[in-house]
Amino acid sequence: MLTEAAIRAAKRRDKPYKLFDERGLYLLIDPKYSPGWRFKYYFEGREKLLSLGTYPDVSLKRARERRDEVRQLILDGINPSAERQAKKAALADSFESVAREWLGKQTNLSEATRLRDAGRLERFAFSQIGSRPVSAIKPADLLAVLRRVEAQGKIETTHRVRSLCGRVLRYAVATGRAEHDVSADLRGALAPLEVKNRAAITDPKRIGELLRAMDDYSGQPATMAALKLAPLTFVRPGELRAAEWTEFDLDQAVWRIPAARMKMAEQHLVPLSRQAVSILRELHAMTGDGKYLFPSLRTPMRCMSDNTVNAALRRLGYSKEEMTGHGFRAMASTCLNEQGWHPDVIELQLAHKERNKVRAAYNRAERLAERKKMMQAWADYLDGLKAKGAVVAIRSKRFG
Repeated sequence: MLTEAAIRAAKRRDKPYKLFDERGLYLLIDPKYSPGWRFKYYFEGREKLLSLGTYPDVSLKRARERRDEVRQLILDGINPSAERQAKKAALADSFESVAREWLGKQTNLSEATRLRDAGRLERFAFSQIGSRPVSAIKPADLLAVLRRVEAQGKIETTHRVRSLCGRVLRYAVATGRAEHDVSADLRGALAPLEVKNRAAITDPKRIGELLRAMDDYSGQPATMAALKLAPLTFVRPGELRAAEWTEFDLDQAVWRIPAARMKMAEQHLVPLSRQAVSILRELHAMTGDGKYLFPSLRTPMRCMSDNTVNAALRRLGYSKEEMTGHGFRAMASTCLNEQGWHPDVIELQLAHKERNKVRAAYNRAERLAERKKMMQAWADYLDGLKAKGAVVAIRSKRFG
């Protein structure tokens, strides 16, 4: 029989050799690899060999325990090698394995979105159903996962996790590893999602007041520039704060936001008004030597934090119930729709996803001129509100 002392004293040789224990267990000492436990056994008259792990990760005591577990399978008429292969196959079709496979195929999503979705699955689903065969998951199993999230008061997250699990399960159905998307059976079983509109100022008079207050902002110059560009570009706050100078062509008055930074993982063009270009040229004199338009105060290697614009609005006296950085999008959408601009032009500029791909391709190709006209008219409109606090009509001709 082997002892731990004998194993520790064993030296590597030019060729592999074996240290035998008993009942078919031995340790293979290989000059190239870590010592490995092997178990030789017979099943249905044929010699078989099974790996039980490497030493010292698997101690002598644990190797003997694994050997005895395998011997019990043999006594029960089960082939240990076939049992191991079956377990590997089950693991390959587990919910976590299928989910990670599905995530790897979502090339239409930005990296940030994929990481966010992976994080939600890891936090809320994998610990409970990750090891389950995807074909064996029942509605009650998924509901138990969602109830735990719901119990934390995270109602929106609960619905997002259900949606994510549903997409994984539909992928499993499509790839022949499940029969049914059980998430579809849970509609109505969860606490309803309360729809909250982001705080935004849309009244023209109040917009003028806000713009004048922004002109009086006394904080960091780069933050003031971000405040002023927010209504002129009405991009998402994350797209604005992480803007890089390489994305801008000020001579052509266009901002090309790469697909990797867009929510829908498609490049987005932002026509720049004269007013926006003027702000950007002033900002370039301050931060143009670096990567970001709005670098962090702590390090130029990072952009400003996601709360900077909102904090500036609070400093100007606007509560989170009145106005947010995201609210500039709602401001522009509401006013431009009221002023008669074509909904397709507005939606394209907001970078909302077009469901019809053919129509989307047509829109991107044909609507850019209209978007340029709209963005300049919008900037002029804001100037009018800021200068006089009066409603300045900029009616657009309806496009068919």
